[in-house]
Amino acid sequence: MDNFISVKIKSDIINVKKIRNIAAIFVVDSDPNIHIINEIKTILSEAVTNAIIHGYDNDLNRYVTVNLMQEDNILTMEIIDNGKGIENLELALKPMYTTKDDDERSGLGFTIMQVFSDDFKIISDSCGTKITITKNLA
Repeated sequence: MDNFISVKIKSDIINVKKIRNIAAIFVVDSDPNIHIINEIKTILSEAVTNAIIHGYDNDLNRYVTVNLMQEDNILTMEIIDNGKGIENLELALKPMYTTKDDDERSGLGFTIMQVFSDDFKIISDSCGTKITITKNLA
């Protein structure tokens, strides 16, 4: 691994902006174009927001871990929570599906992550969720 950073943030929605900025700074030396940086920031926004809202039900006393790893021009992002997990992963991955209709959620978070990713993997059980995404920076 050429470079690695791990950040553990409190599960407060205000920290989503901080993770977005950390990721942008992390990859800047690889000179990605602005579209790639914006896609990375969007991926992380969706993943961390999902962890906070769905995994932890907005419990501010929990934490989300974000690992950023870079090898050559490939960025790997891991977003890990220790929340309640995703009950039906196949259903959750369908566009427009949400468990939070009353919160005006669109159900497009996973779809957006997948569209902007070069590779997308998700593992979830009753102990939490881990999303692993790769993005080519070139």
